[in-house]
Amino acid sequence: MTPEGPIHATTVAVRCSDGWRGVMILGASGAGKSDLALRLIGRGWRLVSDDYTRVWASGGALYACAPAIIAGRIEVRGLGIVSAATRPLVRATLAVACTREPVERLPEPRSRAFCGVDLPLLTLDPRPASAVDVVAAALETL
Repeated sequence: MTPEGPIHATTVAVRCSDGWRGVMILGASGAGKSDLALRLIGRGWRLVSDDYTRVWASGGALYACAPAIIAGRIEVRGLGIVSAATRPLVRATLAVACTREPVERLPEPRSRAFCGVDLPLLTLDPRPASAVDVVAAALETL
């Protein structure tokens, strides 16, 4: 096990045909990480961790969980900290980098290493309503 962390990311998970898959949403404070996570949770996804995520490598895969102090809670801007349906641990399979800049229509594949494990990296403006569908589509291509 190779620990790293915690990293500045909100992590959510969804059950797929091959088990649970996690998506780490990266970005600075105010970038839209929690907002995108809330919209995914509204579609049946589960919160793993909001704002900070502990990650480690094991068996060539990357795993993620919440630091104990923030487990089970997510910040809702304008409302405060609320409880959310959670998944305590997930194998992370995709990283999403939040940006406010225009996104390339047909980008070259990119990746980012965490604890020596490369994850596909999707750069995304989280503000459009379609952002949740883009994340789901990217996960399906893996």
